[in-house]
Amino acid sequence: MNILLPAVALFCALLLALVAFQVALIAGAPLGHLAWGGQDRVLPRSKRIGSASSIVIYALIGWVALARVGIVWPGPDNPVIVVAMWVITVYLALGIVLNLISRSKPERLLMTPTAAVLALLAFAIAAS
Repeated sequence: MNILLPAVALFCALLLALVAFQVALIAGAPLGHLAWGGQDRVLPRSKRIGSASSIVIYALIGWVALARVGIVWPGPDNPVIVVAMWVITVYLALGIVLNLISRSKPERLLMTPTAAVLALLAFAIAAS
């Protein structure tokens, strides 16, 4: 059994939770104080498009992580997957900083730890 399976499972579960959150924002849920700087209770159209884009990005990130541990094609040793997982790790680490500087206190309190856990898991997956 791959020892990274629990890490990638938690990583993908968090991504799925973020997808559900973005879907709720797109649907008009009054959760905007937790995203996009917290300036809008209900997201305007432009930020809903951003949320839809986030869903696509989360799906790609999940696919790369699953490939890096050998669950999906093209597999863990593919050079593109190896590099992509490191890029994702840096991207998620940047997300920690961006959430820390958010003007929205609820966003800082919820999304900063989420971003930190994702970045740490991404590092573990990338380093495997």
